[in-house]
Amino acid sequence: MATELRENDVAKTVRFHEIGGPEVLRLEDVELGEPGPDELAIRVDAIGVNRAEVLFRSGEYVEPVKEFPALLGLEASGVVEIGAPGFETGQPVSVVPGFSPNDYGVYAERAIVPAAHVLHRPDDIDAITGAAVWMPYVTAYGALIEIGDMRAGDTVVLTAASSSVGLAAIQIANRVGAVPIATTRTAAKKQALLDAGAHHVIVTEEEDVAARVRELTGGQGARFVFDAIGGPGVLDLATAVAQDGTLFIYGMLDPRDTPYPPLSIMRGRGMRSFTQGEITRDPARLRRAEAFVISGLRTGTLVPVVDRVFDLDEIADAHRYMEAGGQVGKIMVTVKH
Repeated sequence: MATELRENDVAKTVRFHEIGGPEVLRLEDVELGEPGPDELAIRVDAIGVNRAEVLFRSGEYVEPVKEFPALLGLEASGVVEIGAPGFETGQPVSVVPGFSPNDYGVYAERAIVPAAHVLHRPDDIDAITGAAVWMPYVTAYGALIEIGDMRAGDTVVLTAASSSVGLAAIQIANRVGAVPIATTRTAAKKQALLDAGAHHVIVTEEEDVAARVRELTGGQGARFVFDAIGGPGVLDLATAVAQDGTLFIYGMLDPRDTPYPPLSIMRGRGMRSFTQGEITRDPARLRRAEAFVISGLRTGTLVPVVDRVFDLDEIADAHRYMEAGGQVGKIMVTVKH
């Protein structure tokens, strides 16, 4: 049974009134309003912090801020307060990314979210896990499994492998019997990546990535390169791709333009961008992704790596921590009620 929001009901909500660094984030009392017919009102218990939110706040995201004050937050877990068809009050849920940050934000005690981007959260999956898995695992699953059809014996090169997406991709590759090769800028995270399941780790400050990949694959190259960085570095990465292989670009850590490699390199190879919205905006694909992730969580083959947990009133510190780049895994925020 749905409950009604009280008149002038407010929730502590993170907003920003100008583009800038973490210091522009403010925790404010905001009137929640009533959800529309295709929306839910949820109590937020845990939030996954994502690079896209840092880019949106700093004005570097692919979608600019349309108006201020602006909201933030694409991924969360909580409990339904006001339901919609298929959802009941009190039901545990997860909010999955795919909607515009100009339309919704889950950095809050309570939030209104689009029903199309809410999944039922099984009772045996806690709030932290329920907010930690969807961005990283659906991104990696979507490109490598749903689109790429990665199979046992395939080799996949993962850049920025200590990110939550990179670590999810390592686990997914191991789950299907593929061979994950992780890259990292310095040796500081090498052992952590080996412990996380990478078969090999390439330290990019010390080794030539493409040459090392060819060496590890007997000169054939990798069937997949899953790149979070973009920029001019793709010209070298493309030479690490095997014939009939694919270079996926899913991130833009390098803000410079990403060139398309010359035909002499790309002949018989593919290169494409990938966004998680290709999965989360397609109901059939999202159902398959949900089944893959939930089964992996229950069998223990997929285990989200959480680096650090902040409180909601420490959200600026959480953004600073992400920008520092020292994390291995997911940065989380919990909400006290």
